[in-house]
Amino acid sequence: MSATGRTPADPVRDGGTLDGRTALELFDAQLVSRHLDLAARWLRSFGEGFYTIGSSGHEGNAAVALAVRPTDPALLHYRSGAFYCARAAQAEAEGAAARAGQADGPAHRVGVAERVAEAMRGQDGNGNSADRDGDADDGAGAPEPVLDAARDVLRGVVASADEPIAGGRHKVFGNASIAVVPTTSTIASHLPRAVGIGFAVERLRRLGDGRGRPTGRRAAGGPTRQRGETDPAWPADAIVVCSFGDASVNHATAVAAFNTAGWCDHTGLRIPVLFVCEDNGLGISVRSPDGWVAQTLRAKPGIRYFSADGCDLVETYDVAVEAAAWVRRHRRPAVLHLSTVRLMGHAGADAEIAYRSAAEIARDVDRDPVVATARLLAEAGLATPEELIARYDEVGWQVRKVAEEVLGERKLESAADIVAPLAPRRPVRVARAVTDAAGRAAGPGAAARSAAFDGKLPEQAGPLTLAQTINAALADGLLDYPGMTVFGEDVAAKGGVYGVTKGLRERFGAPRVFDTLLDETSILGLGLGAGLSGMLPVPEIQYLAYLHNAEDQLRGEAATMQYFSRGAYRNPMVVRIAGLAYQEGFGGHFHNDNSLAVLRDVPGLVLAVPARADDAAPMLRSCLASAAVDGSVCVFLEPIALYHTRDLHADGDGEWLAPYLGPGGWTASHVPIGRGRVYGVGSAEDVTIITFGNGVRMSLRAAAKLAEEDVGVRVLDLRWLAPLPVADIIREAQATGRVLVVDETRRSGGVGEGVVAALVDAGFVGSARRVASIDTFVPLGPAARHVLVSEEAITQGARTLLAR
Repeated sequence: MSATGRTPADPVRDGGTLDGRTALELFDAQLVSRHLDLAARWLRSFGEGFYTIGSSGHEGNAAVALAVRPTDPALLHYRSGAFYCARAAQAEAEGAAARAGQADGPAHRVGVAERVAEAMRGQDGNGNSADRDGDADDGAGAPEPVLDAARDVLRGVVASADEPIAGGRHKVFGNASIAVVPTTSTIASHLPRAVGIGFAVERLRRLGDGRGRPTGRRAAGGPTRQRGETDPAWPADAIVVCSFGDASVNHATAVAAFNTAGWCDHTGLRIPVLFVCEDNGLGISVRSPDGWVAQTLRAKPGIRYFSADGCDLVETYDVAVEAAAWVRRHRRPAVLHLSTVRLMGHAGADAEIAYRSAAEIARDVDRDPVVATARLLAEAGLATPEELIARYDEVGWQVRKVAEEVLGERKLESAADIVAPLAPRRPVRVARAVTDAAGRAAGPGAAARSAAFDGKLPEQAGPLTLAQTINAALADGLLDYPGMTVFGEDVAAKGGVYGVTKGLRERFGAPRVFDTLLDETSILGLGLGAGLSGMLPVPEIQYLAYLHNAEDQLRGEAATMQYFSRGAYRNPMVVRIAGLAYQEGFGGHFHNDNSLAVLRDVPGLVLAVPARADDAAPMLRSCLASAAVDGSVCVFLEPIALYHTRDLHADGDGEWLAPYLGPGGWTASHVPIGRGRVYGVGSAEDVTIITFGNGVRMSLRAAAKLAEEDVGVRVLDLRWLAPLPVADIIREAQATGRVLVVDETRRSGGVGEGVVAALVDAGFVGSARRVASIDTFVPLGPAARHVLVSEEAITQGARTLLAR
């Protein structure tokens, strides 16, 4: 018992619930976090550290970690280092308690906290005097799990290939074994995903264990779980913790996430997310106006507001416990607003004296949360000032020792090493998954399939349009993947603007086919969270032009997840987008967008463009299988103008229709990712036309006219714009020696540039020419014909090649 009469089991301060043991443990996490910042700057001083954005002044967030469970998914702000350290210790303590058969409850932290207390008293874990000069985990040192967390962080700082989550590709807080999901440094971009995870946790509870194979998170250290294994990615009563800075509340991505969480709550959907705003009053050098952040967060409809002094450990802990319990009990969103300080500037190179007065900086130093916790422990009689200072020095020594150890670790040494986890491709497994799906659909799932189609199977319906085929393929996907969901604007009640999803909600229910609010960032965020949580999301972006205000959710979040987690986390998804031009009598730019450059520029993204019905179904099956098997992020771009097209050459010929193949034909018709399709017209010996989307139909019509002039044409439908079918491009180009690239996207930044570059890289020595749309937005009405590729332009382009 201390001189104040408090024991480690007592509240560390009157009026609070934080006990001495927990306070000691949190102090340890705070110290390690602070020394990590100092070590990062030390490493940077001689060119061995590459990341110096620190957590100093934010160490109160350690209390938030202990207010939630180590199985609650956490998406952390880059200043949440103390949270990460505390989470590591908490997870180890709970794991030890579970292994020892101890009951759940407050006792789960006693083991670590008692070691901390003994270390402060100069004893080892057995009550014996500690010897600093020994090797290994000194009795006075930080608990091993916290030092392991420090090693994780420092490996990230030095870009070590042995760093456990990103492997030297970026410095992130992430660890699959303790449910910390890595986030990028993009401001607030992880908030929509957090909402999506909260949505998925609740939706999976509704779907139950029959949801089928999880696809998002890998078992820690092991392979992806396969079909039939129903271990949830997160516990059924989990809540999501998502931290961010005060400047982020102004970002459109954050506004979208808050709005979606509130919108869902207003409509009765449960979103158990605890947002944590770590408010130090600064966005680098730009101040948040006094009261603005609190007013903004308080005003969010449907989101419960909690606030605390983030520099006061007791208050932070008590309010965080209250907030987390409220979210867990009610399954509704809340925000915890922590007032913090920022010490040592934004990052190592930031000379904040250039934009902050000495008095202002001094006021922040006076609120130093590490000093405040030390004062708290001393006043409680749990340690003397001398012991606390010695503790600070000892932890600093240990963190520096770890920093020295990671210096010599290997770095990423080749391009192959760097890109290895970006977008794994296992085409044989994907093909096998399609075959297995066919076997289930024709065998044990045959009765359910017949019932889903009301006894009218699509393969018995005669030739179908592109839209009808996609509808049938989505239905087959929903039958085979119990965790698959289809959602977006107008996809459920209306069945899609073009009827592509018509009837799916009636057949599969609102939990699996549902309408969303009109916000593309949030639609993709829901998909990101759902995929990470084990579902197979198929979100729809209503028009290609609508994607552009949300594209970072694909580029910065979806495509980077496997890359920054070495495959420990995945967010498989198939994003359906209606796009491209040539709609007759409707639209203008926003309904006829022909810009694909941003999608082709995203590393690892799969971009599929089916031009006709008999390709659409097998390509969609390939995307779904690749998402499930490899965690792929796929965009399935559907040419609007071809949705309901029936004829090819003449009215009534029906040559653009195709029968839907039943399960017996799925294996033979499988379309591997990155393989094109070739059509031969006439002798097919004179000109090769390389195209995609609407260009396929126009090129086939042009080829028929050229055949009347005894010109033989080969038409290569790329089908996949990322990755391009390079082998098919080279082979078909060499077959004739003359290549006409027909590109309905813009001449600058269009798909044709990639095709021509592939030819050049392969040493193609024949003739090549491009026909592309003009560098402009698509105008309304007949004027569009003046800027888009036409059949006449294709025919003339081929003739020009032949005349060379």
